[in-house]
Amino acid sequence: MERFTARCTRTGMPEIRHLAALPEDHPPVLLVLIDAEEEFDWDGGFDPRATSVSAMARLERGQAVLDAFGIRPLYAVSYPVASQAEGFEPLAGIVADGRCEIGAHLHPWVTPPHHADEGAEESFPGNLAPEREAAKLTALGDAIEAGTGVRPRVYQAGRYGFGPSTAAILAEQGFEVDLSIAPPFDYRDEGGPDFSHGPVDPFWFGSDQQLLGVPITGAYLGWAAAVGPGLHRLATRPWLERFRVPGVLSRLGALERLRLSPEGFELHDLFRLTRCLLARGVRVVTFSWHAPSLLPGCTPYVHDEGDVDRFLDRCRAYFDFFFGELGGVTMTPLELRAHLLQGGLPPRPGPA
Repeated sequence: MERFTARCTRTGMPEIRHLAALPEDHPPVLLVLIDAEEEFDWDGGFDPRATSVSAMARLERGQAVLDAFGIRPLYAVSYPVASQAEGFEPLAGIVADGRCEIGAHLHPWVTPPHHADEGAEESFPGNLAPEREAAKLTALGDAIEAGTGVRPRVYQAGRYGFGPSTAAILAEQGFEVDLSIAPPFDYRDEGGPDFSHGPVDPFWFGSDQQLLGVPITGAYLGWAAAVGPGLHRLATRPWLERFRVPGVLSRLGALERLRLSPEGFELHDLFRLTRCLLARGVRVVTFSWHAPSLLPGCTPYVHDEGDVDRFLDRCRAYFDFFFGELGGVTMTPLELRAHLLQGGLPPRPGPA
């Protein structure tokens, strides 16, 4: 573990001493994470004026699918959503009914206090000076509490931008769970962290090892997965990407980089990724999407109402698979932490 910890520390990940693995006979656990964030141009820059939250009006359409399966998602809320009635009011009924958990999602470019020198590199919260990262997270937490009545205890850094000061800031501000680690993705070319060698299992971190890290589920699949980080980085260099080398590797069954999300991944990809991780002993997976994907044109994944229907059908089919074929169970991030602290014993069936 020492070698692994040293590698993680150099790349912006938290220092990990203990994985939080569940027993092998524990049913697989599904967490659902939804980034409740503003709409912005995914191909453009980081515009502090891009604060529209009109997609939040569509929230109940996705929530209805989750309700049908008894899933309580974690809504990771950004500042524009928390600070505008159009953003937080659609969450109000869901929160009041206990159908979700609320977390904090820090997009620095739209979160005060603002600084004139914030550029693309500072779009990763962990690249900010510690006092600025802390001040923005405080402002975000205050806005979420004012808008929803909930003080968040779960965090996800915008753009997965976990940094060297993030763990201490989370502990100081009363957070208990972090969902910022995104293996096996590498954001160094954009000035962000490298999760190429990050763990897929939950882990304990922080000075007292009481913070729970739950990775966003992703992995390399294929017969070359053991050398996935280096091979993928080589294949995506501009002079090779012109020849569509990543696609060639995928068709050969050599290497694919997948994430457990209905955004940009087909249902068969989600099934294969889940089965592969379960075969490797992983017991907790995180299924994630962005709330603006419920409004056509707000993300690259949904262009019209037909796309929205297919998006939600993909979610239903995956949940059928997870709870039916795999016999899985669902928890929220805070429920998972409490379950692990109690020993992570497999749930027992109730009386007939």
